[in-house]
Amino acid sequence: MSKRWLQVRHDTTYVYDLSVELAHHVAYLCPRDTPAQQVRDWRLLIDPKPDEWRSVAEESTDPPWGSQLSFDSWGNGRLNFSHSRVHERLTVRSQFEVGITPPPAPNLVDSPAWESVAVALRYHAGAVHSEAVEFCLPSYFAPCTGKLAAFGRQAFTPGRSVMAGALALMGLIHEHFEYRPLSTNVNTRATDALATARGVCQDFAHVMIGACRSLGLAARYVSGYLLTQPPPGQPRLVGADASHAWVEVWCPAQGWVALDPTNNVQAGLDHVTLAWGRDYGDVAPLRGVIRGGGRAQPQVGVTVVPLDELHALVDPAH
Repeated sequence: MSKRWLQVRHDTTYVYDLSVELAHHVAYLCPRDTPAQQVRDWRLLIDPKPDEWRSVAEESTDPPWGSQLSFDSWGNGRLNFSHSRVHERLTVRSQFEVGITPPPAPNLVDSPAWESVAVALRYHAGAVHSEAVEFCLPSYFAPCTGKLAAFGRQAFTPGRSVMAGALALMGLIHEHFEYRPLSTNVNTRATDALATARGVCQDFAHVMIGACRSLGLAARYVSGYLLTQPPPGQPRLVGADASHAWVEVWCPAQGWVALDPTNNVQAGLDHVTLAWGRDYGDVAPLRGVIRGGGRAQPQVGVTVVPLDELHALVDPAH
């Protein structure tokens, strides 16, 4: 199957109760190029313009962020920007096109027993699969605990393959956890979500990662976007799609396999990868430190549109 091309737009707006006197922000909004994902025409618009961008001529063909874009240890694009001018509102828009190739299905045959993989991943000098070792270690949102291990063992039964266990764990979370917006927040840890058995995609991902790590397996957090389908006969609404999160589990023979416990599916043509790390704390799309501002709840809208659908709207003859 050929690539599926999507256009993504992610809008974030803060309207502050009080004037902001000084602000420093970090944005993980640069989409990744991967073997399964080709990115083109990424644009980032920030209003008001950051301090570093004011000296860039409007006619310049270079991105205004220039040297403010760097890359972290996992290869994620990271943009730092600041405002020293007083402002009451901040708007950040990221927009790009992405071509996605369908991933191969998880291979249950070419997958060793999970216990042998956990032994091979133990952190020691000369450990094999060094790329995956650090994702076996606990992190703030996805710690290693006895309760998470016990939950994981319901799926990773003795002698079961890594892939079979990962698929079973994904299904277990989807079946037993309630998707309930506003029942948790961005500071909720996997242990808290496990105790209440409810949450949002971030919580589902953290529970799956924590359960895998508590058994000695490698799993990482993936941030991105999900194309959702409007009801039959209804138009696609601007801002109706979602920022999303899922999990990648390491299998020695297959590498990183992306699984979405919120929807109980392998991440595929509807999933757009933004960044990956140990947990949400590594790749939060936008965070900052400000002086002033009072309270401000961000307003977030995500629009994901297949390009063939977009072209049909522009030119009905197609």
